[in-house]
Amino acid sequence: MSQALITALQNPALYPHPVEQFQVIETHISWVVLTGPFAYKLKKPVNFGFLDFTELSARQHFCKEELRLNQRLTQGLYLEVLPISGSVDAPQFGSDGPVIEYALKMRQFPQSQLLSEVQARGELSEAHIDALAKQIADFHGSTPAVAASHALCTPEAIVAPMRQNFEQIRPILSDAADLQQLEALEAWTEANCARLEPLLAARAANGSIRECHGDIHLGNATLLDDQVVLFDCIEFNEPFRLIDIASDAAFLAMDLEDRGLKAHAWRVVNAWLEHTGDYAALELLNFYKAYRALVRAKVALFSLAHQTDAVQKAVTLRQYRNYANLAESYSAIPSSFLAITHGVSAVGKSHVAMRLVEALGAVRLRSDVERKRLFGEQKDTDLGKLSAGIYTQDASAATYQRLHQLAEATLRAGFPVVIDATYLKHAQRDAAGQVAENCGAPFLILECHAPDEVIASWLEQRNAAGNDPSDATMDVVKAQHASREALSEQELLHSKRVDTHESASLDTLIARIRQRLPGV
Repeated sequence: MSQALITALQNPALYPHPVEQFQVIETHISWVVLTGPFAYKLKKPVNFGFLDFTELSARQHFCKEELRLNQRLTQGLYLEVLPISGSVDAPQFGSDGPVIEYALKMRQFPQSQLLSEVQARGELSEAHIDALAKQIADFHGSTPAVAASHALCTPEAIVAPMRQNFEQIRPILSDAADLQQLEALEAWTEANCARLEPLLAARAANGSIRECHGDIHLGNATLLDDQVVLFDCIEFNEPFRLIDIASDAAFLAMDLEDRGLKAHAWRVVNAWLEHTGDYAALELLNFYKAYRALVRAKVALFSLAHQTDAVQKAVTLRQYRNYANLAESYSAIPSSFLAITHGVSAVGKSHVAMRLVEALGAVRLRSDVERKRLFGEQKDTDLGKLSAGIYTQDASAATYQRLHQLAEATLRAGFPVVIDATYLKHAQRDAAGQVAENCGAPFLILECHAPDEVIASWLEQRNAAGNDPSDATMDVVKAQHASREALSEQELLHSKRVDTHESASLDTLIARIRQRLPGV
């Protein structure tokens, strides 16, 4: 296949639909011919080691794989694989004669709707991030697990691509500082490979290795019919696709941080954790993010061999160093703390917790989410009852126990934690304080306040939205006010009042935490 075929395909008479205009997008492995209503993707006959499209049969196979794999995540975007017959200079779609090539037909969408373009325009919203996180989590919950007996389900197989990064990057570098940084990153990676081997083995055995996307970043997500859609998963290399779901999610977090969107990165991580419940992945998060950053660094370096312009080479090296520095940042020892909210339902605790997530890189643990993960939904007959169904004393005790177990594991993984729960009882707060003490982490009680009329309006808003896990009503709030146990003098020493209806109050709190813990 050659550029001549791509030129010949830019003939409106070949297509059974109107053609608005032709545009060709070229990457190092494919051409995409845009016609207006539809796009036709052809694979280049190239061999890069990690993919081999040199044979026509391979291009046919991987076109079919791309169709199959991406239809898992999209509806009506990936349509069919079409044979191309005729000649390079006079091609035609169909198999009336020897097939010379294959094309994957897709519904075309404006490139301006790619989330990378949306972000470049400053229009990427929290709603986009939340929708993307939910799609990824739902996909990870439904995509098939790889059998524990599979060759890729071993710690050695999981870390093999990480080691390959260093092998492939080192011969390209010549600067002593770059090589020294690479050696330090390799040593950190090897130390973590050894430390995390039992966890990697456990995840390989428990179904965490799945047929994933493999290339989740903003350039592979778009707005389609006003919905966020993830597309263009890796079809050409099983080891890049049959991976830990945590590694799949870590790619997006790294991509957002590379774009300077740390708040969005932590928002997407927290949403993914809440949807999947996979908090065990936190101990691997920085490990996987560093790997993903070095993949991007390596890909940047690969283009150096074809560049002759000194300025372009300098740009490429700068791009490599940005990714290498990002990878290095994941090896830093973080500052952690445990914060708990204290206040009645609908007082704004979840908003406070999310602000700490986005501003300080904390992990939010929500009692409403974990309670329902343990016990399911509240029955309609028990709605609004403070001590019935999933809100009995025993159920609440189990919920707080679960929150504290997750908090301890998260702190030991090196991340700050904020627990979003009412914490109306001394015993509940004492138990959380003990977790902080066990982990040697500072402990903070966020005493959340808002006027009752504000609480009532927030309750009305979230009930109308219908997307909040809380079952609280105003009657429940009144009962909580009556039964709450005020903070003791000792508790007041490490508590901060937050007037949740006043943004300045929360801004002041975040600034004070940063002053006390500059590493967060």
